[in-house]
Amino acid sequence: MSSARPTPNPRDHYRAFRPITTRWMDNDIYGHVNNVVYYSWFDTAVNALLIERGALDIHHGGTIGFVVETQCNYFAPLAFPQTIEAGVRVAHVGSSSVRYEVGLFAAEAPTAAAQGHFVHVYVDRATQRPVALPAALLAVLDALR
Repeated sequence: MSSARPTPNPRDHYRAFRPITTRWMDNDIYGHVNNVVYYSWFDTAVNALLIERGALDIHHGGTIGFVVETQCNYFAPLAFPQTIEAGVRVAHVGSSSVRYEVGLFAAEAPTAAAQGHFVHVYVDRATQRPVALPAALLAVLDALR
């Protein structure tokens, strides 16, 4: 394991951005967004992009993504009432899995306040067994590399 301390990525590290509005309940007693909320934002940013681009049908699609790994580094606090900009890029595509990298930015900030990754394994909805990535998903993933 590397002992190098992570540094925040700039905006140009990411291929697509999605706004996320903070909510009053996101703040914790210390006055900033609680760490568990960041993982929810990763999930929201990735899945919203996939849905909007026609690569994921959460209600009727035969292939769905299961989160098998997630990780986050924190660099600066975020708090309600900020608008967050979630940057997404695809770091790795396997036969049935994808590693997304997500950066969370305060509006117009040049570097990420937090960043991490999120791994989906795509499975058949009925059997919940891994499947090859569908062509529509591969096309969207290619645009996010």
